[in-house]
Amino acid sequence: MRTAVYAGSFDPPTNGHLWMIERGLEMFDRLIVAIGNNPAKSYSFTVERRLELLKECTGENERLRISHFNNRYLVDYAKRKDARYILRGIRSPNDYEYERVMRHINADMAPEITTVFLMPPRDIAELSSSMIKSLTGPAGWEETVRRYVPDPVFNALAARGGSL
Repeated sequence: MRTAVYAGSFDPPTNGHLWMIERGLEMFDRLIVAIGNNPAKSYSFTVERRLELLKECTGENERLRISHFNNRYLVDYAKRKDARYILRGIRSPNDYEYERVMRHINADMAPEITTVFLMPPRDIAELSSSMIKSLTGPAGWEETVRRYVPDPVFNALAARGGSL
């Protein structure tokens, strides 16, 4: 069984994340979407809420698992889950440089795990959780943000009055 891990902060999940999940399910027998917790980052949503949002956005799929990990390298988490692949998205040259370095470090730590890179389509290529957070709040934010996030995420943002 070909198992991949797609990890990120998902704070909040975006349409770009959903695109990656959909492509991952096309490519692999099982996909584990894992929220990584970085103690150096400040989050708008708790891990529990991000897990809920991802589950609401992806629905039921027997080949998809939504999980999280803490205080662990991604390759160690992947090994623990019997995943032979790590799925990563590349949106820009900066992403490429970062992901290229991480791929080599991960290969040093776990050469049996292959990193697979996907490049999203142009209409969501610049989309990130950080971008969503920066767009949320000013007057009229709803119209702008709605097109970039799934309905459950938009509803969660609206319930907070657009403040993150």
